Formats: sequence, C-alpha cells, structure tokens
Amino acid sequence: MSFTVNIYYTGTNGNARKFAEEMQASGLADQIRAEEGNLRYDYFLPMNDSETVLLIDGWESEEALDFHHKSPMMKRIAALREKYRLQMRVQKFIEINQK
Repeated sequence: MSFTVNIYYTGTNGNARKFAEEMQASGLADQIRAEEGNLRYDYFLPMNDSETVLLIDGWESEEALDFHHKSPMMKRIAALREKYRLQMRVQKFIEINQK
C-alpha cells in the first residue's frame, strides 16, 4: 500500500524557499529520491502564500519511510529546518487499491 505525505514548510523572509533550494543544491533531495521505496520527492510553491513551500513525498510502504526516518540524512534535514526556522504541517494520504 503506497502513500503520499504532503509537508508544508512555513517560515518568514523567504526562508521556506531558501530551505527547498538548499535541499536541492546540497544533493539531499536527490539522495532521498534515490532511496529504496521512494516514489516521489518534489517541492512546490503555493501561488497564494510566498512564505510556504509544499513538499510532496511518496513512498511504497511504511517500512521504506521508517528506514528513511532512521537514516543519517534526517539529522541534516532537521538542521536545515532549524537553520531556516521553519514550521511544518503534515498531511498523509494512503492509496487504496480497489479491484
């Protein structure tokens, strides 16, 4: 059962966008995309909120996401969130295959 996690990063002074740009430039985003079980890892900018960035993060299973959360890169991501003083709001959507 795959699922998608939407994470809204919100800050001030353009910090959410700076965070996403640093995630891209540092290679962290590509490392996450290359992890086993990752289906999608993409940032988007909401048209009506210049201080928020939306991350759409898809995974094949809870186990794959748990492995990601235990990886050393999570400390780097947490440090970047702290650097940019971001707040997070998380939504999870589970895909249900109906046959």
